[in-house]
Amino acid sequence: MKTYKKLAASKLLAKFDTELMSLLTNDLKLFMARNAFLTSKKQAIMQSTLSVA
Repeated sequence: MKTYKKLAASKLLAKFDTELMSLLTNDLKLFMARNAFLTSKKQAIMQSTLSVA
């Protein structure tokens, strides 16, 4: 008969949080790499607001 080591709820949640955070950061990096125009658009908006003021 196999015995399974039970994880404490807090350890399980901590592992879930770290896995989820790594997945989200990887997805965000891929999204920003594919949509480079977003960063240039943000910079253009910042420059236009600075020049108007």
